[in-house]
Amino acid sequence: MKKEEISPVYHRDAIELVTVAVEYCTFLEKTAEKTRIEFVDTTTKLLPLLYLKAALLPKYEILDEEFFTTDFVTEEEYNIVRANICNILGDKDDFLDVFIEDMKYSESPILTTISENLADIYQEIKNFALSYKNAADEEQMMNALADIKDNFQYSWGQKLVNVQRALHEVRYAEDDDFKCF
Repeated sequence: MKKEEISPVYHRDAIELVTVAVEYCTFLEKTAEKTRIEFVDTTTKLLPLLYLKAALLPKYEILDEEFFTTDFVTEEEYNIVRANICNILGDKDDFLDVFIEDMKYSESPILTTISENLADIYQEIKNFALSYKNAADEEQMMNALADIKDNFQYSWGQKLVNVQRALHEVRYAEDDDFKCF
């Protein structure tokens, strides 16, 4: 008996990415309930997992050229997530970033925030997870996977590694005002 080949949309790597995406989004939606220590500790563990799961996805072809991931995340939801993270991090929210597009036109690093970067990733990931979940068929699920992989490569993957560096500094800083670990 020949074993049936599993559809790429149900492959382990795709399901694991969706699972981590849901965990990341759920965690950020409950950020207001966390202490700074809890938030930084969990986030510095979730981000590498999210990166790994996205990196393990193969390159998919978009089957429908007119496909666009639906924007499920509203501006209000985005702002709530960003503000909650900003409130928890306080003066540790800002960091200098040299790997952003505007840096090409500047001689000095650009000030950005952990909260905005994490909210940007949240928006991409949640829109993907809901598009994947609400897809009417495997073709739409495949399109969602192709889209998130492209967005990972060209957008949120770089934000993730940049903000991971900043969170690492917050977590392991020698700052007497913030010894969280």
